[in-house]
Amino acid sequence: MFNWQRLARSMGLLAASSALAFFSTSALAEPPATSEPGTLKVALNGDMPMTGLEDGKLIGTDGELMVLIAERLGLEVDPQLMDWSAEIQSTKQGKVDIMHGAMGWIEERSKIMLLSDPIYYFGTLVAQKAENNWNTFEDMKGRSVATVSGFTLVPELKGVEGIGEVKLYDTTDGALRDLIAGRVDMAILDPPLMQLAINENPDWNLHQVELQPEPDTYPIMSQKYNVIFGINSELTELHDAVNQEIGKIWADCTNVDVMGKYGLGDKSWFLPPAAEDNIRIGVDRPEDWQAPNADHCF
Repeated sequence: MFNWQRLARSMGLLAASSALAFFSTSALAEPPATSEPGTLKVALNGDMPMTGLEDGKLIGTDGELMVLIAERLGLEVDPQLMDWSAEIQSTKQGKVDIMHGAMGWIEERSKIMLLSDPIYYFGTLVAQKAENNWNTFEDMKGRSVATVSGFTLVPELKGVEGIGEVKLYDTTDGALRDLIAGRVDMAILDPPLMQLAINENPDWNLHQVELQPEPDTYPIMSQKYNVIFGINSELTELHDAVNQEIGKIWADCTNVDVMGKYGLGDKSWFLPPAAEDNIRIGVDRPEDWQAPNADHCF
């Protein structure tokens, strides 16, 4: 809590009454500007454990953090459920203020919207039947790989040398059903979603294997992603306010606690890529930017 008496003593100028007035004014600061004053229009695709709706309210690893940030900024969340590709277009066009759900940073997105600081990190994991252990780009030769339309890696995945087929789905559910049924050989989906699904459904006989990086040839799929929120490019005040709150979330380990509730408490989710491998540095973050980490939480 802000100590107004200490402020008055240190400045030697303010009486107790004026210090209290200062505190009251600060506590009632206006929320950042959004498309509809006082409301935060949030796009989600409903893929758990990252985002979902329960009794009309946002839940999930990313969803709970979004709600917390909105509350701290004095904004009421208005969730808007849609497909992933529609999320991107709606945010770009200003139909919503912000989008989320294991959203990885790539340079192309930084050109059409503002991208927040990360809330956690992950690399590319390949989901497949447990009897397989495909973990290289070479393993994709002649095989079918499923993913979701609009995902960061789609253009690069289509260019993998010798890949048998890239099957694109509107939703994760469709890709996952075909993987379980054996209609595709492997799938690259949101790692948090897949890990929770695998943990809860051992009868599916699936596992995820980390894809071995080839950064010179496949830089997108070889990186460890900054998982971020995408914000309409006109809402610079909202972007700055959200980043301030994300800093607090890292400082007090709130993201670690929230992720842990969904079985994703391993330290690897909270360790950034090395600075020399972090592709956003020098693009939408300065050269001396330090990506947050949660070393102090473990």
